[in-house]
Amino acid sequence: MATHTDIKPNAGSKKTSKRLGRGSGSGKGTFCWKWCKGQNARKWAKFSPSFEWGQSPLFIRMPKMRGFTAQNQIKYTAVNISTLAKIADAGTTEITKLVLITKWIIKKESTPVKILWEWEIKVAVIVEADKASKDAIAKVEKAGWKVNVK
Repeated sequence: MATHTDIKPNAGSKKTSKRLGRGSGSGKGTFCWKWCKGQNARKWAKFSPSFEWGQSPLFIRMPKMRGFTAQNQIKYTAVNISTLAKIADAGTTEITKLVLITKWIIKKESTPVKILWEWEIKVAVIVEADKASKDAIAKVEKAGWKVNVK
């Protein structure tokens, strides 16, 4: 019959702790593997992950970023009326995105275009754009142009 004195833990399940500071003959005496004084020699020694041993921490070295950038913003390509007037003087009566691409004013048909007012116009033309400033629409319609804003 087995008694409680016969019960033993499995082999290797119990690990003896390091006996530090028990004399220099033990091999773990004097400084107890922690070396001299200071924060690292204490049992509570912990450094924050951001601590860089006296060097200025990374989050201090980085510039302060103020404000934010909207992720869903639409970036319009600004086209002045003066540019459109030069195209109209060349003989084009209807200015679309395809015309602007052929004249190398915009790169792709998918880029949104905004018309800005810059100077007076004389030739009557039909213009298609995604957006236009209020001044541009007023001056264009006064000159006899027609603006189709999508």
